[in-house]
Amino acid sequence: MKYKIILEDSEEGIAVSVPGLPGCHSQGATEQEAIENIRTAIQEYLEVVEELSKEKKSQEIEIAAL
Repeated sequence: MKYKIILEDSEEGIAVSVPGLPGCHSQGATEQEAIENIRTAIQEYLEVVEELSKEKKSQEIEIAAL
């Protein structure tokens, strides 16, 4: 799956976030390091979401936007 990310200069280097995953943020000293770190953050974020949703009954449906 692909996610759009936002890279921004920060005091620590490069801050990166994923608009499609609220609260999913990371950083790096360089752009490349920030991108590598956000890949890890996305994976960990999705693992937590999966773990938290194991007990919930839900269904996934895809619809087209109007």
